[in-house]
Amino acid sequence: MNKKNYINLAKKTANIQITELKKINKVFNNSFVKAIDLILNCKGKVVFAGIGKSGLIARKISATFSSVGIPSFFCDPAQALHGDMGQIEKKDILIIFSYSGNTSELTNMLKYANRFRIKIIGVASKADSLLLKASDIKILLPKVKEADATRMVPTSSTSITMLLGDCLATTVMHKRNFSKEKFKVFHPGGKIGEALLLAKDIMVTGNRLPLIDFKKKLNDALKIMNQKKLGIVVITKSGFLNSIITDGDLRREMKFISKTNNLTKFMTKKPQIVNESMPASKVLAIMSEKLITSLLVVSDKDYRKKNKIRLKGIIHIHFLLQHGLK
Repeated sequence: MNKKNYINLAKKTANIQITELKKINKVFNNSFVKAIDLILNCKGKVVFAGIGKSGLIARKISATFSSVGIPSFFCDPAQALHGDMGQIEKKDILIIFSYSGNTSELTNMLKYANRFRIKIIGVASKADSLLLKASDIKILLPKVKEADATRMVPTSSTSITMLLGDCLATTVMHKRNFSKEKFKVFHPGGKIGEALLLAKDIMVTGNRLPLIDFKKKLNDALKIMNQKKLGIVVITKSGFLNSIITDGDLRREMKFISKTNNLTKFMTKKPQIVNESMPASKVLAIMSEKLITSLLVVSDKDYRKKNKIRLKGIIHIHFLLQHGLK
């Protein structure tokens, strides 16, 4: 086979799915609204279930719900027959995915939920299916054309089911005013955690700051620099940021240290500052570009000012490396 055909076949599969996924708009009706209201008012956990590929999708959507602060877990209907059903309580809601809606393994789970009056949101493509008949809220998926040559392998059908789950999650997130800050609480690790890390999350503050008034002498500054161990001293005037002295400045002017005790000889005016809401990855980029190891952090409000700026914190490059940024 000509290798160009590989690309053409892949594009054909992608284009079929793109076309079929547009049918998701048919789902956004009163049943979808009721499902969102039920999730928002849930006093317990949102339990997801499904068999086979629908089960894999249910696991993924459950993980998405958990990562945005909505208590959730996946319950395998096959394992539920052997005791796992006891995890599901009356205050929970059950969201079950099954494209056909007639998967036999769902029968006992549906009976259990109906017996204990656990609310069910059923997601299937057949209105007269076992699942939708037993569900309190029925989300009817549109019939879609599978993207393989036989039109039998679950491709478009799994994609549209996944999309529906993501739409449920993101709509609930929006209604709950879910923010980046909240997401960071539930997802502190990995690349996402790194991307959400801000300057204010890693800066040192308070008593750890190496501050000195501009009227002090050089030997006072050296003592503070040695005590705070950040390789920098921040010089203030009337409580506002004035200038800095770094260990690099002192090394470059070593021959003058024994001749004067005046701070002004070694000060760097207008030091580089960053605002507290700047992503930590951007802070590291500035350090790399400027070839510096420390940055001063100010409030978002002060960052826009030209004078009378107060220091909020300091970030050393070691802090960034300790958080895994490179």
